[in-house]
Amino acid sequence: MKLLSYKTEELEHLGIYLNGHIYNLNSCDKLIPDNMNAFLQGGEDLMERAKQINEKIREGFLDAKEEVFYEILAPVPNPPSCRDAYTFKQHVETSRKNRGVAMIAEFDEYPVFYFTNHNAIVGTGEISCMLDHFEQLDFELELAVVVGKRGKNILAAEADEYIAGFMIMNDLSARRLQMEEMKLNLGPAKGKDFATAIGPWLVTPDELESFKVAAKNNHVGNVYDLKMTCRVNGQLVSSGTAADMNWTFAELIERCAYGVELLPGDIIGSGTVGTGCFLELNGTGKLNDANYKPQWLMPGDVVEMEITGLGALTNTIIKDKSDFSILALKKKAV
Repeated sequence: MKLLSYKTEELEHLGIYLNGHIYNLNSCDKLIPDNMNAFLQGGEDLMERAKQINEKIREGFLDAKEEVFYEILAPVPNPPSCRDAYTFKQHVETSRKNRGVAMIAEFDEYPVFYFTNHNAIVGTGEISCMLDHFEQLDFELELAVVVGKRGKNILAAEADEYIAGFMIMNDLSARRLQMEEMKLNLGPAKGKDFATAIGPWLVTPDELESFKVAAKNNHVGNVYDLKMTCRVNGQLVSSGTAADMNWTFAELIERCAYGVELLPGDIIGSGTVGTGCFLELNGTGKLNDANYKPQWLMPGDVVEMEITGLGALTNTIIKDKSDFSILALKKKAV
């Protein structure tokens, strides 16, 4: 089942996407709330009701009215939190090699993540960026899950049961801001907090069963062989697979939930797939060719991400009208 959030006349709704059409779930079953957050808080009971409606429409047993005039939103427009992880070793290893530093052994010991701005979640469509964001503006091709039920101290062996669904994530990054502030060893902040794109819909795990593959040795949890691609202005720039995740979402959830309660609607990103950002691609290009010309996102660029079974997430980068710059506010040492 593909769940999505959409808007009509400035009102948010919850729907299912089926055979190219959108159907409002609340109009089919009044016990189902008409927004994603409330729906997810209802847990497995509401999820099962939604799946029954989905099947009835698919089989022609329910004459549901399809939506005609709407705007698609992020699947979870207002998540309680958003974490992003570091699960693809190829990306980490290559990025470090390009910087001339050795791979760190700790990557194989435990998964790590950071919190990003859950109030800057966007869906398909335009993404407005400030002047400083265009100082090495980057995409990051990722897979993400949404937590479907409340839990604390969840074990990896049970964690897949807490996943409501999967979606595409583009963790947009302003690299100059990111690199400058990370010199102070406090992690990404202004380089990451302006926009994270997710979508186009939330796909329940049952739809991905046929893509399931074995986890890597000594790892626990479901893994899916889903092809991941990114195109910028129609040009293929990145290609990988979710099967290359070295840490599973189950293992990530175990770490995220240690001593902390996860909530329905929480988003957890996989981190960047190998070749999944310009930072890595530019570093590799420069390492192999001194004359390589780096590429970054510019105003007007169209970023199209596609993952098998999850659809395509398309965003157009636009420049904010303001020329205000926080880079210009840096003070010199006295």
